[in-house]
Amino acid sequence: MPKEYGRERRVADFIQREFASILQREMKDPRVGMVSVNEVKVSTDLGYADLYVSSLDAQSEEEREELLEVLRGAAGFLRTLIAKRAQMRTTPRLRFHWDRLPEESNRMARLIDAAVASDGDRNAESDEDRP
Repeated sequence: MPKEYGRERRVADFIQREFASILQREMKDPRVGMVSVNEVKVSTDLGYADLYVSSLDAQSEEEREELLEVLRGAAGFLRTLIAKRAQMRTTPRLRFHWDRLPEESNRMARLIDAAVASDGDRNAESDEDRP
């Protein structure tokens, strides 16, 4: 029976905490700005860690790509810092991805609100038609 909270999840949580700390305290590149690490997924062999990031500073697609390129360029430096803080034999290679979940969740919330309002209008009209 597999563990509910396996090694991959523990390593992912560790990387997420340490990466956030490094961004706050040690990352000096002004192009990074305010970056949120929304999720980290580690491969089962612990070879790779996929970091899903977002930023309020990066509004356009070009700004998002530039931010990802900066993070990808600093991946070796960031991996070294994480490795110094970890007690693992090897540290996963960091791969950065833009997390579209925050913007998609806002879009879905607007769609749901519009559907509920439309349904409410339809119910109000059917109530008026009743004798």
